[in-house]
Formats: sequence, structure tokens, C-alpha cells
Amino acid sequence: MAVIGIDLGTTNSLVAYWDEEAKEARMIPNALGEHLTPSVVSVDTNGEVLVGRIAKEYQVVHPDRSASVFKRHIGTKKEYRLGERSFLPEELSAMIVRSLKKDAESFLSEEVTEAVISVPAYFSDAQRKATKRVGELAGIKVERIISEPTAAAVAYGIAQEDADTKFLVFDLGGGTFDISILELFDSIMEVRAVAGDNYLGGEDFTKVLSDIFLEKIGLKEEALTAGERSMLYKKAETAKVQGGHAYELELMIGEELKQATISEFEYEAKCKALLSRLREPVERALSDASVKVADIDAIILVGGGTKLPMIRSFVAKIFGKLPYININPDEVVALGAAVQSALKGKNAAIKEVILTDVCPYTLGTSTSVRRSGGHYEPGHFLPIIERNSIIPVSKVQTVYTIYEDQRVMEIDILQGESRMARDNVLLGVLNVPVHATPEKEDKAQIRYTYDVNGLLEVEVTVDSSGETKKMIIEKDPGAMSKEEIEARFKELEHLKVHPRDNAQNRLVLARGERLYEEHIGEVREIVTYWMNQFENALDRQNPKEIEKVRAEVIKAFDELES
Repeated sequence: MAVIGIDLGTTNSLVAYWDEEAKEARMIPNALGEHLTPSVVSVDTNGEVLVGRIAKEYQVVHPDRSASVFKRHIGTKKEYRLGERSFLPEELSAMIVRSLKKDAESFLSEEVTEAVISVPAYFSDAQRKATKRVGELAGIKVERIISEPTAAAVAYGIAQEDADTKFLVFDLGGGTFDISILELFDSIMEVRAVAGDNYLGGEDFTKVLSDIFLEKIGLKEEALTAGERSMLYKKAETAKVQGGHAYELELMIGEELKQATISEFEYEAKCKALLSRLREPVERALSDASVKVADIDAIILVGGGTKLPMIRSFVAKIFGKLPYININPDEVVALGAAVQSALKGKNAAIKEVILTDVCPYTLGTSTSVRRSGGHYEPGHFLPIIERNSIIPVSKVQTVYTIYEDQRVMEIDILQGESRMARDNVLLGVLNVPVHATPEKEDKAQIRYTYDVNGLLEVEVTVDSSGETKKMIIEKDPGAMSKEEIEARFKELEHLKVHPRDNAQNRLVLARGERLYEEHIGEVREIVTYWMNQFENALDRQNPKEIEKVRAEVIKAFDELES
């Protein structure tokens, strides 16, 4: 039974494994023979679930039956309606993980039961818990949660000859941005500091391109149909990835073809606000780690967003040196997660590396502060575990009753960096009975424990009674009980999932449908001709004929799109 490494991404997801014979981490291809599986899920009109590239093609024409970028909302109650059914972000993510699991089992020819899954370094406690739930819903045990930048540094650092190296990992994925500063010394990989933005990624740079296009043709986004918006986004994404000194975009709006050329200068000028948002976490991480720019030995680029020329130029200007790009930035996190799975199993082929991580946020509670007039002012934040503390970590703070005959102490569990409690994120509330009297105050010891998977446990022990209570998250967004997880697992198991062996055929059909809707006139006639040819071959059910016609159709579609 194999253990795999999964990079569950906002835009694309990947899976890798540790190859015992080659003594290295390797990527696992999906049913289409590709390493990148788009993080897109669709439910077609027959109720069949489509995942990955097929779903991405289907989404252009049927945005109301498709969902993407749902990782940004993992750990929340946000629902996505796909046709007649609604799904939570964890459930959609579980469909991606289940697809990756099947790809791995097909490739490795053995059952996959466990996985190491990567998450953005700046994921909150609720988001990390939700990621573990994703594994349960997909029928796989999440053996370890590893931060994406840490996984990337592991993939690079494991082959480092230099025993003392400081890395800065610049991780710009589809929907999140992370900065991590790590140090490798004496076989210890220590995370010194992390910072980031969970709502900034490559998707935002795509949105800027589509916004400029609409501005140039004099239209507002609201004037487009859902299908037109979806097509525009796809074309903007394609143009962004292809790069160059100019970006050519065209879109059928109704029966009219709209075209515009966007210069590289125009695009970069409009992205200044996004670039400014990238700079702030970089500065904060360097400050928290007490590291100067000149101390950084290597800059590692992670995530598809770092392929943008303006991002590479931005990084080079900040640090005055070129970043490492010798491992594909799309694949490095998955490879690192696979290495971590081998490290956990104490694989003899890998030189022993002890991995330390940090807590990305400050965790604490609210207290009252006594003012000069003798009254207490509530709502002040009391940090218990400071951000960038090395984990696992366990720390205790003592709090006291403030009123005579006080019978309850309300311990709210907070995450954030603000001085006032109200400006931080409430993770949960724990009410504990106390026994204050006019003669004597009572007190409680609050212990916060943050583990290697980024999960928080809170324990409160009351001095007078010796009674101990552990954290019960009353306001954990998106939380599901064990019974709910089992029930949803059974429901998801019974969904009709598109079979792997038909993936290439379904992709051609979805692509043809998309091309037909994107064009008019002669192009439509060509698409119709080839779709009829292919559907006729499918009806005759001759595998060799299907393969031959499919190759011809793909060639024809490639020529149309070029």
C-alpha cells in the first residue's frame, strides 16, 4: 500500500510518489497523461461528475454546472451549486483528491491508503482541519499536512551539498501567496518565518487582463452572459500563460467578434497594486526572521504564477539576484510532499533531514485590562503562541477572575495580530466554571498546543477545582461531525464519476462544444463536421477507429485554435 504526496492547488492539483528504485520523487500522470489536473469540478446534465481538464472545458460552456477556485473558501460554509446539487468546498476538493488517488493507483498498480497533502503556509486552523476532512471524504488518510513552501524547500534542500543554506520560498499559486524563509543546517530544515495572503494569486493577474480587455472594448463585466464571462476568462488565462510583448484577446459577444491588443506596459501598469501586495509579506517575513536580503542564499520560485515575466523581474529587483528555476515551479510542491512521505517512513535512501515548521499566526485569547479608575476594560488580545514560533509548540498563560462571586470564565480562542480582540479571528469559545469568592479570586491555566499539522488544541485547568476542559470549537466554519463526514462520504461514493478510460473521448467532446460556442460562420461548420465524424465513430464502438478519428479531430481543433 502506497503513500503519495498531493499538491491540492487552487488552479491545478498534482500527485507524486517516492520511487524506491530511482531514489527520487516522481510525478504521477493523470488519465490524459498530464501532470497538471485542473482543480475544476462539473456535473453534467446526466448527473455525471467531471473532474480536471474535461471539467475545465465543460465549464466554459456550462459555468452554472461547474466550480473552480473553491480552495479559497475551504473551511467555510460557502456552497457551490452545480446543476441540481450543492457542494461545500471540502466536497469539491475531495473529488479532486479522489481523482488523483485513482490516477496514482492506476499508475502504481497498488492501493493508495495514505497521503501527505500540502497547504499554503498561511492557512488558518480551520482551513487545515478542512483539508484533513477532504482526505476523509476522498477515502484516504491524511498522514501529514505540510506547508507548500516547506515542501518546496524540502524538494530543493534534500539535494543540497551546502550544509548551511538560507532559502526564501516565493510561492505564488493560482489563489494564494506565501513567503517562507527557511534555513538548512546540520540536517535540520528549520522554517524561520512565514507570511502571505490567502486571497492573492495568479487568478488575480488573469482578472486584470480580462478587465483591461473589457475597458478597451467599452463594456462592463455585468453586460456579459455567464458563458461569455467564462470564455473571456479562459482566453485571458491562455494569453497570460503564453506571454510576450503584447496580449491579443478576442471574444464573441452575441454575434459580434470583439478584439483588443494589450501591451506588456499597459498590463504591468495595471498590476502595480497587486505587485505592491506581494511586497508587504516579503518585508514582514524578513523582519520576523531577523534576516537581511543579503543573507538569503537562494530564492526558490513556486507556483504557476511565478512563470509570469513581470513576477520574475519583480523578484530579481527585490533581491538583486536571479531565482532558482531548475525544478518546474508547478511540480516542486508535489515532489516535496512525496519526499516528506518518504522521510516520514524513515526511508534509508534519503539523507536524514529533521523538518521544523512554524505557526503562521499569533494565537491567544481576550482579557480585561484594569484602568486607572479601577474599572476593567474588556476586549484586549493576550497572545499565547506568537506567530512564527517553531512547532510543535505548547505554551501556558494564567488568567484570573475579576469579579466577586464570578462563576464562569469565558475563554475565546483567537487568531491574529491585532491589539484588540475584536479585530482578530474568533476560532471558538470555551466556558469554564470557576469559584471566585469575595475573599479570594480564582485562576485558570490556559494551554495552547499547536502540532506539526497546524492543528490547535486548547486546554483550560481551573485552579480551585482542578477541573480540565479541552477546546470545543463552537464556531468552527465548515466543521462536520464524524457522522456527517461518513454520511457525505457515502453520498460522494455513489455519485456517477466519469470513468478514467473514457477521459480522452469526453475531453474531445467538451472541447468541440466549447469551440462551437466561441465561434460563428465557417469555423462552426468545421467544428460541426468533426464532431459528427467523432460521434459517429463512438457510436460504432470500434476502439481502433475511435483512436484514429480522435487523433484527426484533435489535429483539426489544434489548427483552429492556433
